[in-house]
Amino acid sequence: MPDRIAALPCWTGQPRAERLPGGLSNEIWKVTDDAGAHVVRFGRDYPFHHVDRAREAMSARAAHEAGFAPAVEYTAPGVMVTAFVTAATWTDADVRANPDRIGTFLARFHREMPARVSGAAFLFWPFHVNRDYLRQLNRPGLAPWFAINAALEAAQVPLPLIFGHNDLLPANFLHDGNRLWLIDYEYAGWGNCLFDLAGVASNAGMTAEESAALLSAYLGHAPDSGFRRAFDAMQVAALLREYLWAHVSALHLSETGIDYPTYAAENLTRLRQSLDLFQSQHGKLP
Repeated sequence: MPDRIAALPCWTGQPRAERLPGGLSNEIWKVTDDAGAHVVRFGRDYPFHHVDRAREAMSARAAHEAGFAPAVEYTAPGVMVTAFVTAATWTDADVRANPDRIGTFLARFHREMPARVSGAAFLFWPFHVNRDYLRQLNRPGLAPWFAINAALEAAQVPLPLIFGHNDLLPANFLHDGNRLWLIDYEYAGWGNCLFDLAGVASNAGMTAEESAALLSAYLGHAPDSGFRRAFDAMQVAALLREYLWAHVSALHLSETGIDYPTYAAENLTRLRQSLDLFQSQHGKLP
């Protein structure tokens, strides 16, 4: 039992802890005490990733109040304790098999979260994030991505402002046999719906048919050509963000069992494939 877990004032009786796998930028433990099971996440503010833990805790509380996330039980600088949910962590295959369900889930999330969040508004705009990452890395070999990122941004269409999760890796979806849960709110903030939709599709490797089902379920009708082109562009931007995120993480973070350069290489392969597909369908980017 790590001393920093034992010292937390939120336990009932003697806590017992086991390290959980996963967590690309946080240390995660399952702790069981006389009151039940809990999840402890250790992670400081990450200015290089625009992550503010107080904002994360607010978002997680709002998501619980809206019925999407487990209860937040305790927070302090560098730590958050939430209720443990007995559920299966979804994989790429699970996400790809459920595009309609995820589409309606995200429509409800985007519709209901704004009434729950509080405090100063945080804007998550992936094209700004990508530019900021490129400036932080400051590597000549990455310079062409500035122009590609700008062209992807220019392909976007006007959409209403929503409150998004903005980190929809398959592992952030849990299923307890009855309902879906959504966890990890480090990047939650205001933006448009396409980054969440594109993140789901690109991170899980959805086919064109699967992503079409996702969009139709979200919108309640089939998307028009402009929306589809913007979505396809956002998929490339989402993979660019994940690729650059890995490189920036390698500069600042060191989590047990996480190989950031390998994660970057994996995402670069997917990014190039996505970019080639976009250009074959919509024309070559500058």
